[in-house]
Parts: sequence; C-alpha cells; structure tokens
Amino acid sequence: MVKLNVLNLEKSEYKGGKSSLCPGCGHDQISNVIIQAAWENGIKPEGIAKMSGIGCSSKTPAYFLAKSHGFNTVHGRMPSVTTGANMINKDLAFIAVSGDGDTASIGIGQFIHAIRRNLDMVYIIENNGVYGLTKGQYSATVEKGSKKKKGTANEQAPIDLCAMAVNLGCTFVARSFSGSKKQLTALLRAAMSHRGMAIIDVISPCVTFANNDESYRSYNYVKSNDEVLHIVDYIPHFSPLSEVEVPEGEFSDISLFDGSTLRLETVSEDHDPGDAVAALRAIHEATQEGRHVTGLLYYNPNQPTATDTLGLTDTPLVGLSDEEMRPSAESLKEVNAGFRASDSS
Repeated sequence: MVKLNVLNLEKSEYKGGKSSLCPGCGHDQISNVIIQAAWENGIKPEGIAKMSGIGCSSKTPAYFLAKSHGFNTVHGRMPSVTTGANMINKDLAFIAVSGDGDTASIGIGQFIHAIRRNLDMVYIIENNGVYGLTKGQYSATVEKGSKKKKGTANEQAPIDLCAMAVNLGCTFVARSFSGSKKQLTALLRAAMSHRGMAIIDVISPCVTFANNDESYRSYNYVKSNDEVLHIVDYIPHFSPLSEVEVPEGEFSDISLFDGSTLRLETVSEDHDPGDAVAALRAIHEATQEGRHVTGLLYYNPNQPTATDTLGLTDTPLVGLSDEEMRPSAESLKEVNAGFRASDSS
C-alpha cells in the first residue's frame, strides 16, 4: 500500500537524483531526512526553493526535491541570494544547505547578516570539519586536537556556529547528528514550521578524510560523546495531540508559527530552550569536556522577520502587476515635495 501525505502525494514526489557522494557520507542521510520532513509536513514541492553554495554539501540539493525550485550560488554567497529571492517571493519555503567551509569561512559575513535580519529560511549546515572537495583540509569548525586519517592534529581554535547564532539572536538554533535520524527529522520538521531564521548544525562524518576514531567528527566519536538535551517529538497542526505517542517523563510543548507543536522531553538536564544564556552554557560546557551537545538549543518566536521589518505587502512582490508596482504621479509629487521641504529646512 502506497502512503500519501496530507496533499495526497507519495514520498517519491519529493525525491531527487542519485547521489554521487562517497558511499556512507553523512550528507546523504541528511538529504533523506529533508525528503522525509518535507513530505510529512505536507509542503508542496513546487512551493519550496532549495539554495546552496559550494562544497560537498552544496551538491546535495540535486539529490532531493527534484520538483522544487533550486539555485546553486557561488562560494559563501548563498545567504544574499536567498535574501533577494525571499524578498521577491516570500510565499516560498526556503531550505538552504551549506557546509562548514561555505558558512564559517568565506561566507561567514553573509551568514551573520542573514541571522541579523531574521531571514525566513531553514539553514542546514552539513558540518564535517573538512574541505571534502579539496583533499580534506581542516575547516574553521573542527575542534582543536581533532585528527584526520592522515596528517597532524588540528591546532587552531574552532568557531562554534551554534554559539555564534545564539549570540546574534537567531530565533531557532539546534544541533544534531546525521546518524540520529529520529531527532534530526523532528528538528527539521519543526524548523520548516518556524517563521524566521532556523539554523540546524548537523555533524556529518566525512568517510573519506575524517571518519577515524581520532576525529571528533567521526561516527564512532559522536556516538560515544553525544549529550542529548531532550527527546524531540514534532506534532503537526493537522494531527491531534491525543493521537501522538508521548514518551514518559517530564516534557514541555513549544507552539510553532503554523500551529504545530514541538514536544521536548528532558533526558539529560533541565534545559530551557528559551534561555539564551542556558544555551551558551550547554554549548561551552560540552566543548570543554570534548562532547557534542545536540537538540533544540534556543528558540524565540517573537522576533519580526526580514519581511516584517521591511513592511512588504501581503502579496509577494513577484505577484504584483506593473500598475501596482509603479508609483502614481501624485505619490511621486508628494515624495519630491517632502524632499524639497527637508532641503529648505
């Protein structure tokens, strides 16, 4: 029996081409989760715009959502291209895929300003700590002391993109692991239902250069040193709470923009995702102890998005006619009169 989502679409409608990444690459698991999450959330494929930059991660949009819009930008420039696309057609759901090199090095300035503007997008960082397309050099996110299969250990201090995002006021910040399918799927589904900037930093082992036990981004290391903040259940707005199996224990519900619910059951500590200081403390403590903290780190639904701040029309700009976009002669006279008055004063 073929399963259909709320739009009566098969999951095959959300798939893409065959992957050309290395067999076992964590990025492929992330692509599978994107397919699953978009299908389960009932988002029309043609209502999605998938964006990327340059790198192994940025090749992956070819492997999911073949019927969606797509734009592969130049290195590090994906946030600005997404900003332009979002301003012209805010009704699209923007899913951006980037890497640790694309985000934390050449694109870090654009990453910062996309957060600052609270751009309405899901920003997935496929973080393996190396430049996979250029022979595996260390990226800016890899921990000091981490060692690849060949060469010396990394001696540089890392940039923690989640800590940076929380400090900059990003409205949805999470970290997960490509090998944690259930957690990643719930977080991604919640991110797709969030209005504003949603960042998910996904640790994704590079099987070619850094999947040895000495690498802090390897599969074995992450599985052995993963501190899970909570068990995550995503409950869509079209699914009554009574029909969802809820794990035993203490839990709290977070209401998302579209009426969906993200249910968090604490399993390691009493973490409050609404507390930015608690989020930073959890990140820093895990870093000092050589662990990776995963789950929803911070959430703030009350910040206006970039389109709110700019006061854009309810109808996307792409849908306005020439007559609606063109100011009338009377309004131009009024604007020019205002300039003349300010000059004379």
